[in-house]
Amino acid sequence: MKRDAIDLGNVHIPTLFRIYLVPTLLGMLALCAVTATDGIFVGRGCGSDALAAVNICISPTMVMMGIGLMLGVGASVVSSLHLAAGNIKAARLNITQALLVATVLAGLFLIATLSSPRHTALLLGSSESLMPLVLDYMPWIFATCVFQIWCAIGLFIVRLDGSPKYAMWSNVLPGLLNVILDYLFIFPLDMGVRGAALATFLSCMTGGVMVLVYLVFLASDLRPAKLKISLTSLRLTLRNIGYQCKIGISALLGEATMGVLMLMGNLGFMRYIGNDGVGAFSIACYYCPFAFMIGNAIAQSAQPIISYNYGLGERSRVVSTEKLAIITALICGGAVTASFSLLPELMVGLFLDTHSEAALIAIAGFPVYSTAFVFFIFNLTAIGYFQSIEKALPAIIFALLRGVIFLVPSFILVPKLLGINGIWMALSVSEIMTSLCISAYYLYNRLRPGAHS
Repeated sequence: MKRDAIDLGNVHIPTLFRIYLVPTLLGMLALCAVTATDGIFVGRGCGSDALAAVNICISPTMVMMGIGLMLGVGASVVSSLHLAAGNIKAARLNITQALLVATVLAGLFLIATLSSPRHTALLLGSSESLMPLVLDYMPWIFATCVFQIWCAIGLFIVRLDGSPKYAMWSNVLPGLLNVILDYLFIFPLDMGVRGAALATFLSCMTGGVMVLVYLVFLASDLRPAKLKISLTSLRLTLRNIGYQCKIGISALLGEATMGVLMLMGNLGFMRYIGNDGVGAFSIACYYCPFAFMIGNAIAQSAQPIISYNYGLGERSRVVSTEKLAIITALICGGAVTASFSLLPELMVGLFLDTHSEAALIAIAGFPVYSTAFVFFIFNLTAIGYFQSIEKALPAIIFALLRGVIFLVPSFILVPKLLGINGIWMALSVSEIMTSLCISAYYLYNRLRPGAHS
């Protein structure tokens, strides 16, 4: 495989951004299709209770995916800076350490959660009536975390190595495989939610293996390095991982936001409505990753350009890239909001009969829910910028605001004021408040004496 020729320091910024964005966006949307296809087949083949059971299991996997993104962002930014300085060996060392530590953490997660799956299900908010379905789905979907975490880290490295198209196919092919296996396992073989989980496991395994094959056999510069086994090597690994986590922790918080969103929404709907409310909210949760991945695709496409040019001291190219990313985020956010507002029956109808109780709740809630997405995608893009230029503290603060500090109180307080619509609106309140904070921070730094324009 010939490495794509991408000159991060000289190619015209709009051209460079397009080269990264198109395959990254298509690949990430294909990855979302893995989750959405599960939902469509589960909803049509198993019913709204099965959708609710699947939704209960997803939030811990998002936290693990967040750990992968944290290490992926950190390793990619650090490796970009090393590449700009001509130190390929240090770049290879950082990506190897990230992959190794992430694999160990995924193994510990499986031991902690699957040693007592019933207890884990209760902690996640499962009712007794949903318990059999949850226990069918949980083991396989949790096991996918190993492969998802390899993809989360590895795809950053594949793109940085100059192969965004290979990264795209590492998402697209598993997504297509998942569609085929979902249909086969749920309908002809009648395996229910366990079949959906198994289909996801096999498709994610395919993506993980594709990434490892590239890194080990096809990479131009960023192949894994051999690690020494010594106390000095261990200290070096811990130091490097600590710095990667510092840079990328806001990516973990961004993914954890999805988990918190699902957990708080499930608890809220279970309290106010019951299983049908959780089933309705689960449909929204199948679509929400599309918005999340669009924001991630924009941020990740800008990241290698920004980090590399930041390492070279080319401030004008850094600013141009971020302006283009923000404009793209606003346009994409508007498109997602319009889809939720104008096409709720069509979107819900893919998952459930639109006359069912859960579907009616979702159709009524989608237009309210949609107001979040312009701000949602803008926030992800802005946080990605701070990560790319090693400004870890503002990235962490803004990620905490949208993921916990604003989000949890919004799910508690807004429904008390507005009832069911308040549950749908909680995400919007959190994202709007975060956008205001990001804008205020930007204006403060732009207007203060001595600041760069």
